[in-house]
Amino acid sequence: MSIRVTSNMMSTQLLSNLNRNNYSMNKMENQISTGRKLNKPSDDPVGVTYALRYRSDLASNEQYQTSTDAAIGWLDTTDSNMTQANDVMQRVKELTIQAATGTVPQTGLDAINQEIKELKQHLVDIGNTQIRGKSIFNGQKYDQIPYQLSDTVTNYADIDADKDAVEYSISDEVTFRINTSGSDYFGTSGEADNVFKVLDNISAALASGSYTDISAQTANLDSRTIKMLGCQTEVGARTNRVELVQNRLTDTNLNLTTLQSKTEDADIASLLIQATAAQTIYEAALKSSATIMSTSLMDYM
Repeated sequence: MSIRVTSNMMSTQLLSNLNRNNYSMNKMENQISTGRKLNKPSDDPVGVTYALRYRSDLASNEQYQTSTDAAIGWLDTTDSNMTQANDVMQRVKELTIQAATGTVPQTGLDAINQEIKELKQHLVDIGNTQIRGKSIFNGQKYDQIPYQLSDTVTNYADIDADKDAVEYSISDEVTFRINTSGSDYFGTSGEADNVFKVLDNISAALASGSYTDISAQTANLDSRTIKMLGCQTEVGARTNRVELVQNRLTDTNLNLTTLQSKTEDADIASLLIQATAAQTIYEAALKSSATIMSTSLMDYM
């Protein structure tokens, strides 16, 4: 049994095919002009889900990168100032050994004492170092300068810096301590080798001309220097770990960006080829339809 094909059926089918070709061309032209194959959720519902997930992961990863950058800045500043402090301690030891020989007259001891006082003040300045307005040696009280005198506190050796940890979030559910307390580095008020107490004792011995008392501070000076070097070693270890995390975050960012690009970005070269083919098909369809549907009632009269 044959099926009768009417002119109306032919024209409807023809228009449907032309509209489908036109829609396909419009979609490809839109992707080419925007450079994206996902311009609305209906383009690829599953792809949109992945794209949103990649964007969320990228945003989190970028925040962690910001945290690690800030942590590196804090640790580098700490390490740099600790290096300066160690240079000061080395100079103090040289002066102490020189003064303890017993051959330096009082005028020479007074000159050494003056330099010791200047070196002490330099250590105070190091202890009050700030980065982006935050004191690096005052724990969670980083909004305050730790080593400052007042009516009730007249000696730096009596000051205890805050020891609470300053922690940065550097990856999912991972926090990392970046600070070193001044109490750990310079010493607490109760320690005999508190650096400010040692320097005060050396100054007092120099002022009195007591070579024995000057020499007696050498052990405390060595003890504190070892502790300061230990703190700097710990800072170096922290820096190494943060740099490893920083490298991993960079790799993760690259991987997520690549996945996002594969999901969202259009293949322009391929689309240009497809668009050209679709344009050719569309034009051919228009020409053939003009020929096929050119008949009218006048042809039968």
